[in-house]
Amino acid sequence: MILHELISYDILRLIWWALLGVILIGFALTDGFDLGVGTMMPFVARNDMERRIVINTVGPVWEGNQVWLILAGGAIFAAWPPLYAVSFSGFYLAMFAILFALILRPVGFKYRSKLEDTRWRSAWDWALFIGGFVPALIFGVAIGNVLQGVPFRFDPDLRVYYEGTFFGLLNPYAILCGLVSVTMLVTHGATWLALKTDGNIAQRARNYGAVAALLTIVLFALAGWLLEPMGYRITSTVEPLGPSNPLLKTAMAEHGAWLSSYDIRPWIWIGPALGFIGALGAAILLKTRGEVSALLCSSLSIFGIISTVGLSMFPFILPSSIDPHSSLTVWDTSSSHMTLFIMLVVTVIFLPIILAYTSYVYHVLWGKVDQKMIDPGDHSY
Repeated sequence: MILHELISYDILRLIWWALLGVILIGFALTDGFDLGVGTMMPFVARNDMERRIVINTVGPVWEGNQVWLILAGGAIFAAWPPLYAVSFSGFYLAMFAILFALILRPVGFKYRSKLEDTRWRSAWDWALFIGGFVPALIFGVAIGNVLQGVPFRFDPDLRVYYEGTFFGLLNPYAILCGLVSVTMLVTHGATWLALKTDGNIAQRARNYGAVAALLTIVLFALAGWLLEPMGYRITSTVEPLGPSNPLLKTAMAEHGAWLSSYDIRPWIWIGPALGFIGALGAAILLKTRGEVSALLCSSLSIFGIISTVGLSMFPFILPSSIDPHSSLTVWDTSSSHMTLFIMLVVTVIFLPIILAYTSYVYHVLWGKVDQKMIDPGDHSY
């Protein structure tokens, strides 16, 4: 037996669908609190020293956290080539806006404290706010559009055509999903600040974070309620072992298809349940000073909210609103059997190493950041 046939093609496709979700959740859990801290900084820090303390809570780890975004892009490129082609071409301007905002972060971190000038530092403070708020918003907007369906199609030669516009992405439901993303990550950033700081900064973070957590619950519930008419369904025979050609199936938009998934697979209710429970727990624990537990609850909420999207849409990955037959699913979008197997072997070897090293870094950097650590003569930001 050939080695890669030890795991069948359909199982490998499922594994990589799950791994893609794990990578996206990993990005939200790590770089997510960076984005949340950047978004909150103008509000939780009232003077220059407080802003430096806030920046230095994420300064040593933000670069490592952002690697998860690069990993997500690489995984999509290698494991799901059609998904990469459609999303990175159709969402080109949105991706450019995200990259521009993310580029502002390292520049802001490095240059903010180079000059002792109020206007100079204030400008970079707002750059860091943009670098946190804009990606958090646009990532959520992208998810909102995915749930509704994206205007693309394939021709018979599998050339992809995107027929939407950047401003078409900014529809009301997508913006609502963007606000869910912002409040979710602001909550996560607040729990991080509550854990890493004390005094006035920590107290403001607790107050803002509790409000953000409650807003997350309300907006997430509203997004779920408005999801009721949306959805897509495969109308032909499902071929889990079939070739990666989206046009070999037939599909259609169907009212309520996403929510009907919960009748077919009741166990997926665990996704939204964790989203609500985690956010509520974070709100309560932020007010009662349960710092570590609040961070864990915020992480649980992120896990639940992101997994809700994937579980509701399965087996769809990216539905097409103008030609449902071109929709991308788990069964017709992946790389070859051999490619997925080799990638899985590499992942099994190296992902535990990365996780172990990341855990060690956080262990070494454990503890609160205060004014005593911000010495003008050292390497702090």
